[in-house]
Amino acid sequence: MSIVRGASYLLRGMRLLNQPGIRAYAVIPALINMVLFIAVTVFVFTGLDKWVNSLIPTLPHWLQWLDWLVWAVAFIAAIVLSFFAVSLVANLVAAPFNEILAERVERYLTGNTPAQHAAPFLSGLAAALMNELRKLGYFAVRAAPLLLLYLIPGVNAAAPLIWLLFSAWMMAVEYVDYPMGNHGLGFLIQRRALSENRLLALGFGAAVLTLTAIPVINLIIMPAAVAGAAVMWVEKLSGTARDTG
Repeated sequence: MSIVRGASYLLRGMRLLNQPGIRAYAVIPALINMVLFIAVTVFVFTGLDKWVNSLIPTLPHWLQWLDWLVWAVAFIAAIVLSFFAVSLVANLVAAPFNEILAERVERYLTGNTPAQHAAPFLSGLAAALMNELRKLGYFAVRAAPLLLLYLIPGVNAAAPLIWLLFSAWMMAVEYVDYPMGNHGLGFLIQRRALSENRLLALGFGAAVLTLTAIPVINLIIMPAAVAGAAVMWVEKLSGTARDTG
C-alpha cells in the first residue's frame, strides 16, 4: 500500500542517521530544529487559551454546546501550525546542511554522488535559500484561503482536518527538494513527481507530522525526514522524475 510505504521511508531515514558517514551531517540540522521547536511551541501554546475563547462565540447558538470539540480541534490545529512553522523556519536556516545530508545518504545507498552537488558549500548557499523561499511562497498562496475556513461558523470545526492533509502534502514537498535539488531538478518537476505518487507522498508527509508530535523524537525529525526523502528518491521518485521531466 502506497501510504504505508511512504510512511516507512521516514522510519528508514531515521535508522540511517546513525550510520558512519551520515551521523556527523545530521547534528547541525537536529540542533537547529531543537532550538526553533522549543521557541515556537512556547509562543503558540501560551496564546492558545485566548484564541479558543475568542473562537467559541463565533459558533452558531445551537452549536455552543460543542465548546469541548472546539478545544480539541484548536489543540490539534495548534500542534499542526506550530510544528509546520518550525519546519518552514528550520528548513530555511538549515537548507544548505540538509542538502549535504541528502547527498551523503544517497552516496551511502548507491555509492554515487549527485553531480549537481559537486559545487563547494558556499557557492550553493544562495540557491538553497532561494529554494526555501520558493517553497514558502507555494505554501503561503495555498495557506491563505485555508486559514479563512477558521472564520466561517460551522465550517471552522473541519478546518484542522483539511490542514492535516495540506500539511502532510507540504512535508513531502519540503523534504524531497533536497535529494531532487541535488540532481538539478526544479520545483515544478519535483511537484509533478510527487503528484504521480500522491499517496506515497501523503504517507511520508503524514508520518513526518505524526512523529513530530512525539517528544524527543521530534527533535531529530528534520534530519530523519531529509534522509527518508533521499531513500524515497533513490527507490521510487528518480524513475518518475525522469518520466515527467
